[in-house]
Amino acid sequence: MAPGALISIISRTVQDVPGVVRMGTVPPSRVGQLLTGSHTRDGVLVRVMDGTLSADVYLIAESDTNLLELGERVQAAVAYAIRELVGMQVRDVNVYIQDVEAARA
Repeated sequence: MAPGALISIISRTVQDVPGVVRMGTVPPSRVGQLLTGSHTRDGVLVRVMDGTLSADVYLIAESDTNLLELGERVQAAVAYAIRELVGMQVRDVNVYIQDVEAARA
């Protein structure tokens, strides 16, 4: 599957998790360190190696959310979406909460 499609699936999945306000931004230092075969957009960095996916997800959380639980929910949702929608094995999903802000009304 095309990296752009994987990123779109991951981004939409993350934004549907309660407690996520919006996607964050992949830090420039991470973009500069990318290995060949890595792709980034919309707060998501993906790497596909040997048919397995690794993803780094950068997000902004709601201020009244348990951040540990949010990270676990995001990891589970992304892994499930990739396995069920794409049929690809997931090596890891790393969640980086870059900030917290009040939920939009």
